[in-house]
Amino acid sequence: MSDRQASLRENVRLLGDCLGETMSNHLGDDFLQTVETIRQLSKDGRQLGDSQALIKALEELNDEDIVPVARAFNQFLNLSNIAEQYHRVHRRKTNESLGVYKNPLGDLLTRLEEKQFSPEQMLETLKKQNIELVLTAHPTEIVRRSLIRKYDNISSELESLDKDNILPLEESKHIRRLKEIITQAWHTDEIRAERPSPVDEAKWGYAVIEQSLWQAVPRFFRQLDEQFSRYTDSDHLPLDLSPIRFASWMGGDRDGNPNVTHTVTEEVTLLARWMAADLYIKDLNLLRSEFSMTQCNDALRDRVGDSVQPYREVLRNLEQKMTRTKEWAQARLDGEEASSVGIILDSEDLLNDLTLCYQSLLDSGMKVIANGSLLDLIRCAATFGVTLLKLDVRQDASRHIDAISAITRFYGLGDYAEWDEASRQAFLLAELNSKRPLIPMEWEPNAEVQEVLDSFAMIARGHQNSFGSYVISMASAPSDVLAVALLLKESKVSFPMRIVPLFETLADLDNAEPIIEQLLSIPWYKAYIDGKQEVMIGYSDSAKDAGQIAATWGQYRAQEALTRLCEKHGVHLTLFHGRGGTVGRGGGPAHVAILSQPPGSVNGAIRVTEQGEMIRFKFGIPDIAVRSLELYCSAVMEATLMPAEAPKQEWRAIMDEIAEVGMNQYRSIVRGHEEFVPYFRAITPEQELAKLPLGSRPARRRSDGGVESLRAIPWIFAWMQIRLMLPAWLGAESALQQAIDSGHLDKLREMHENWPFFGAYLDMLDMVLAKSEPEIAEYYEKRLVTPELQGLGQLLRNKLSQVSALVKQLKQQDRLIEDNKTIRQSIDVRNPYIDPLHYLQAELLYRSRKDDQNSAVDKALMITMAGIASGMQNTG
Repeated sequence: MSDRQASLRENVRLLGDCLGETMSNHLGDDFLQTVETIRQLSKDGRQLGDSQALIKALEELNDEDIVPVARAFNQFLNLSNIAEQYHRVHRRKTNESLGVYKNPLGDLLTRLEEKQFSPEQMLETLKKQNIELVLTAHPTEIVRRSLIRKYDNISSELESLDKDNILPLEESKHIRRLKEIITQAWHTDEIRAERPSPVDEAKWGYAVIEQSLWQAVPRFFRQLDEQFSRYTDSDHLPLDLSPIRFASWMGGDRDGNPNVTHTVTEEVTLLARWMAADLYIKDLNLLRSEFSMTQCNDALRDRVGDSVQPYREVLRNLEQKMTRTKEWAQARLDGEEASSVGIILDSEDLLNDLTLCYQSLLDSGMKVIANGSLLDLIRCAATFGVTLLKLDVRQDASRHIDAISAITRFYGLGDYAEWDEASRQAFLLAELNSKRPLIPMEWEPNAEVQEVLDSFAMIARGHQNSFGSYVISMASAPSDVLAVALLLKESKVSFPMRIVPLFETLADLDNAEPIIEQLLSIPWYKAYIDGKQEVMIGYSDSAKDAGQIAATWGQYRAQEALTRLCEKHGVHLTLFHGRGGTVGRGGGPAHVAILSQPPGSVNGAIRVTEQGEMIRFKFGIPDIAVRSLELYCSAVMEATLMPAEAPKQEWRAIMDEIAEVGMNQYRSIVRGHEEFVPYFRAITPEQELAKLPLGSRPARRRSDGGVESLRAIPWIFAWMQIRLMLPAWLGAESALQQAIDSGHLDKLREMHENWPFFGAYLDMLDMVLAKSEPEIAEYYEKRLVTPELQGLGQLLRNKLSQVSALVKQLKQQDRLIEDNKTIRQSIDVRNPYIDPLHYLQAELLYRSRKDDQNSAVDKALMITMAGIASGMQNTG
């Protein structure tokens, strides 16, 4: 066993021992022995390939024990995640100290130099880089904020213990503190009493910035400075550089979420300004206490007059302005009128004063001071501005149609919703060019239309730097984009807000190019976008609509077509990737995904959603956040300067065939098999998900529909809970088999080796299949599904076995993810602790469906969902 693995196992053992002591203190040694017996039976079941003894023990649990047993395994999996996440940090620090850490940026710059790229080309590419990470709420985000804080504290204690020469007294102190925090976590209910509001979700996102990213961003820039200093004469990169920024959907995504109203969105923007001001006040106060220097340059002297402490004078003034800004935001949040005199609404006001101090320090021979905490604050100001992040607004296209239809009916012009596309466009363009107002003064529309209009009015009242894009869900025609442009104009929005069509289904993806081409041929629209077009690619719904393999190829083709189109029109395209955490929703390592995009489609700019638990996983700890930012930055630079080659025509032909076969097979099961919906509802906890107070958005678009009405996230969440993972692979078994039967095995291997797109797809499929467990799914079926439906289950498990064998054949390996030992070990270590939760969940579903008034069963059921999600490390 490697030292790394031994150290990880030692931390897992330490945390497990602390948890065991906590459980014993609370519920006694007999309960702890029950948990240990179940754990040992689970390990034996894995080794022997027979879990009957484990299942029997779980089925015999009484209602008093099911909740604490579920909690025990849930807590252990959370503690294992903490140990593993800390170890990622520790491994990086160790490698850095040994001089063996491979910095992705440094490695890329070396390769670029070998490819004859000049330092000027590298630097210019970085200056133009525009990466925006869009934080989004997650309907299946499990862990409560109060527990997240405790988990962060546990990680800090592990770090404190990780010293070669730690004294026994100090070690004892930190272990005592670990026991205290773990005991606090054990006595904290892991399931929320009620659903979070959209404002709660936004606060959670802001907390990630406050607790991690605020520290990580300056450290990321120091890494950038260090790497680029080898190629440039400057000590540091430009002060206003911001290659990566942050946006959010939390509190702005109203698509299918009636809880997101115009008042909520306005509150969230004000909270962001309040939080930003609060962070700046703390840092400015610290700087002011340290900046007692008296020497300054003429520019600063002109600013402060005869002040004997010139730097403190400027910093005190900034701090006072920020304090007034925070008070202004608080008054607005309290519903009070507040004067904006003397506050900072634009980051330029902040940056100008900070750079004035910075330049003065350089001119006065105090370079070391200039490049310390002040430079860090300048980097934060350039990245976060005074709004912390920009808020996107998202709404379904049908809501805009309803609003305009209400207006046309009021004027007696007919029903806009019933017009054809040409008539809609003619009306919208005429109104966009009209100087008279369109929205009636004396008019009382219904509540839904009024809310749409109020949302646009809210944007008009706000400030441009508070908002990012206006995203249109289910966009299917040019009129969907023009309708938003008209409503923005009529609401007197004074700035050209980016309007972003989101193409979600496979048909919409295939139709994306002609829609954008029509828009770019309209002079009014071409002038409005000023040479910049943003398009969002939907991953979740396209996969749910057509299956993962067809959706993945459809997304690739759409990006290729849009890239060519925008190049032809001289328009810079930014693709906005609506990726989720799981493979079934476009998930996977971000840098691999970026490098597998079609050539030319990145071109220095990209927007990507980061959802729920993936935000915490990638950005929740400063050290890991720095690494994530490095990977994003280096991948976008590489994809811009050294894009992958276009696929061979024969590869494309194979992919066309594979996608068609995969889609037909997927739809024949999900849409065409008459037993599929009842089977899905019987074997998975899909119906019971409604009892789990997860995100603020309802799980369904409507309450009376079938699978088509279920949102993509809970659709995937439900299959993941039973370890069948169906959305990520169904259809691939038929598609790959037919390609091999057609004599394409060698070509498929060639595609995996030499085409980043197909390589990334197959590797992600490999990973998700490694997490599947057909034996566990079969137990759910045995316990929950009527005999007449079980034939479908056998069919699905046979298909799962087939696709697993095909992936091993294509990649020429004996075991799934044989080429990724880190993930393989992570899965193997967790399985004995997740298995009891699966078997217990199936038993609980059985009991719940017999007696839906049993509160102990319901609570334990929710805990198993949370535990399985934690153990799988992705929830949907």
